[in-house]
Amino acid sequence: MSHDDHAPEPIRGLPELPPEGEHILWQGVPLWGALARRAFHVRKVMIYLGIFLAARGSYTLMQGGGFGAALGDVALFFTLSVTAVALLYLLAWVMARATVYTITNRRIVIRFGVAIQMSVNLPYRVIQSASVKLHGDGTGDIPLALEPPERVSYMIMWPHVRPWRLLTPQPMLRCIPDAGRVAELLGKAIQGEYVPADPNARPELTGMLTGGTPGSNATHQTSSSQTAP
Repeated sequence: MSHDDHAPEPIRGLPELPPEGEHILWQGVPLWGALARRAFHVRKVMIYLGIFLAARGSYTLMQGGGFGAALGDVALFFTLSVTAVALLYLLAWVMARATVYTITNRRIVIRFGVAIQMSVNLPYRVIQSASVKLHGDGTGDIPLALEPPERVSYMIMWPHVRPWRLLTPQPMLRCIPDAGRVAELLGKAIQGEYVPADPNARPELTGMLTGGTPGSNATHQTSSSQTAP
């Protein structure tokens, strides 16, 4: 299901041109700010570093040092903390920029990777079920359970996998905007509801389409529950 990308993409997010009869229904990318918060836990890191700096300064004061001494004591750690948080944000931005999620009438393609770009193709016949979790910031996650014995590598695909499912990794469209609408679109695509008005028409490459010949195995049900972690 995976493919190493060394050549330029003929279409952004796809390692090769779609075969005849396959149409792109939707493409999207993770929002990097949401990815930083939920995959890299930047807010938790900031809280932890803030507590550490406060404790460091308080310890200096309790040892008889003045306010200036306390500031000097935490100055280096404050600089290191800001640098660490900035690096986490930068890594989230780079990862989001390198990622493209593509939904066609036959499969899902996840293109990812910073140093080495890879693509994972998930035909609908290997998808057992899908769910969606919506977040308060307007983004959401769509994890995909695969039919055994199909598997993906948790380590290679992170952060585009459902958290903590180490034994049975589930690829996931993560931190995407308008996830509820995308999940509805995906459910219809898996059930083969996108039938072309003109089978000979050239596939469009942008926007939400209703074209394409559904795959012969696209019969799996997609859940729209909001219980994924």
